Amino acid sequence: MNQDFYDLDLEYKPDFVESMKRIYAWYECEIIDRVPVRFTAHNQEYETVEDTENWKSLKDRWYDVEYQIKHFEASLDGPCLGETFPVYWPNLGPNVYAAMLGGEIEFGDVTSWVHPILHSQGDADKIKFDEDNESLAKLMELTDHSLERCENRYMVGYTDMHPSLDCLDALRGTTGLCMDMYDDPDRLHRMIENCYKPFVGIMDMMHRKLKAKKQLSVSWMNIPSFKTMHIPSCDLGSMISKPSFDEFSLPYIKREVKHFEHNIFHLDGKGVANHIDSILELDEINAIQWVQGVGNEKPIMQWLPLIKKIQNAGKGVIVDLELSELEEFISQMSPKGIYLCISESDRGMQKTILDRLLKWS
Repeated sequence: MNQDFYDLDLEYKPDFVESMKRIYAWYECEIIDRVPVRFTAHNQEYETVEDTENWKSLKDRWYDVEYQIKHFEASLDGPCLGETFPVYWPNLGPNVYAAMLGGEIEFGDVTSWVHPILHSQGDADKIKFDEDNESLAKLMELTDHSLERCENRYMVGYTDMHPSLDCLDALRGTTGLCMDMYDDPDRLHRMIENCYKPFVGIMDMMHRKLKAKKQLSVSWMNIPSFKTMHIPSCDLGSMISKPSFDEFSLPYIKREVKHFEHNIFHLDGKGVANHIDSILELDEINAIQWVQGVGNEKPIMQWLPLIKKIQNAGKGVIVDLELSELEEFISQMSPKGIYLCISESDRGMQKTILDRLLKWS
């Protein structure tokens, strides 16, 4: 038992300690009684478009602190089974870190994006972190308000953070960034460095605020740590070669992960999976979240060689499964290091799945 282990005594997660024991075993690719399972799928929260008639703009809805938190609270319904945790994390979209560094953020129905501000390499000085940035201030307001309201009902986490190359991709634009790799790689490194510099300080600030209220380190992936947890990624990896990934992304990922106790790499699709060998070499990465995509990139069974490769490297792997795929998956896979995400809202079926996983493990 980790010396920092403690019980949050959550109303919506009465078996909190038992679930955290399974997660900590999984971080070490071990199993206590069964593999962890979360009963929501990747990006499930983006499948529902909310009504906007009560706000003058989409930004007003995103910035409505009272609404955002009450909207989350309204989704809480009975105890969370398996390793599904009741977590509110302040969300202004995946490029909010780039907005903190000068990007202009625009809001859609279920996500947001940043318009590029670096139209030439001479614009690199525009990458500046402003402590009074509007996006950061709103995130802190969302965090403070949720910490005041959560009591013993749910956990509060931190926002989605994409520093380094993905941040520069948002600020520079993919075409310009890829051309920079050939035209002036040294200056490109300096721009990536400018995107990385504020990251650790911002993360430390967020964690200090959460830890002061006895919260865990958790974000959109819904997998907590009693110490610190980070979700490194490089979605731009799908657009670049292995040599370019190893030069322009990997060194910064190495720096990111050294600062945290637990790291789960977000492997977003088969293009990013081209770099799996480089990613698996990083000892600080505990696990890989495999996102196989949609359409002909399903079903999951076609990706078993990749999943087994991750297992054989001694890393955990998060896998999204359709319920109809569960039996076939179990029949062909070792449970070692597996963390399942299954979209299933019926509690009776959830209990059936939990019983089945006990027999697998």
